[in-house]
Amino acid sequence: MKKCFNWYSIFLLYGVFAACSSDPKKESPGEAEITYENWEAPEVELSTLDFDQMPFKNLSDYGFFKGKIREMKAADGVMIYEPASSLFTDYAHKSRYIWMPDGQHAAINDDMEGTMAFPDRTVLIKNFYYPADFNKPEENIRMIETRLMIRRNGIWEAYPYVWNNEQTDASYKVVGAEIPVKWKDEKGESQIINYIVPNKNQCKSCHNVNEEMAPIGVKAKHLNHPFAYSSGNQNQLVKWEEVGYLKEMGSIENLPSVVNYTDQSQGLNLRAMAYLDINCAHCHRAEGPASTSGLFLNYEERDHMKLGVFKTPVAAGFGAGSFKFAIYPGKADESILTFRMGTNQVGAAMPEIGRVSVHEEGLQLIKDWINEMDEKTLKNQKAQLK
Repeated sequence: MKKCFNWYSIFLLYGVFAACSSDPKKESPGEAEITYENWEAPEVELSTLDFDQMPFKNLSDYGFFKGKIREMKAADGVMIYEPASSLFTDYAHKSRYIWMPDGQHAAINDDMEGTMAFPDRTVLIKNFYYPADFNKPEENIRMIETRLMIRRNGIWEAYPYVWNNEQTDASYKVVGAEIPVKWKDEKGESQIINYIVPNKNQCKSCHNVNEEMAPIGVKAKHLNHPFAYSSGNQNQLVKWEEVGYLKEMGSIENLPSVVNYTDQSQGLNLRAMAYLDINCAHCHRAEGPASTSGLFLNYEERDHMKLGVFKTPVAAGFGAGSFKFAIYPGKADESILTFRMGTNQVGAAMPEIGRVSVHEEGLQLIKDWINEMDEKTLKNQKAQLK
């Protein structure tokens, strides 16, 4: 009797284990079942967001985008924007959005750049992605990261989110990430890099004004140009005022603006200055972390010495290569500026973070600008920027 009981007990236990191990996906759907086709973001009421609990674990927890969030269908009140010129990040494509609580608005400061004062609980959203084929930019998109900047208690904070392989959501990653990315460029050539998502602390390396974190692209000078909204082309600052995100803006003709450095109908000098402003001036300015270099590359700079013309480096070390001047007029290949833009060597490459590849088109633009410099053009450039 005892022997039969033991065999019977074993038989019962086997049945329990078999039941537990038989196709658990059918009993309780888990993360392994989630795919891009069958998952949509939960609906979130933006007005109820608890800013004291941020950062949230997942991008979908904020409710900024509806449905399949990779498709970037913005929720009510989430507005797309685009600066005139874009920071180079290893050829990544980008989309940018802003959200403010109901009844809140920004104000344009009375300065050369048209910097903006934003209310608490403003959120800036920046997505980085790659189309599989750059000649088909809307197809086969792979999201890589989303960076949030959130204003709380009078200060900005940055939070990096890394997208999962299923492309359903992105998760908060304090330490950043390194992600292999491949694509086919406009020439049909295959490209592959190890894309670097910066960690949380590195964000302040660029977003730094007088040692406080600050946005880069949301200034009047970057937004004072038309954007193709679904309702038609409209100046972005006018649109912001229309929806209540700006108040008492005044005339846009009296506000600063920057050209698009890819627009070849613009003058070479303006294009070069626009490129240096968006890619370099967040550090190389009087209020930036590279202020001690004495090299100021913001769009409004007028002093050729501060722009680097015949300027010897304060302390560049091997980062200067074998060259003497930041900009040697007429000799781009003997200028420190283009040397540092054109190398990936750690300690010499500029910018120091944010890229692992050389922006060939941007480098060529700055080379053309330097090579056309002589005494006459320097005078003309100074007059043009007045």
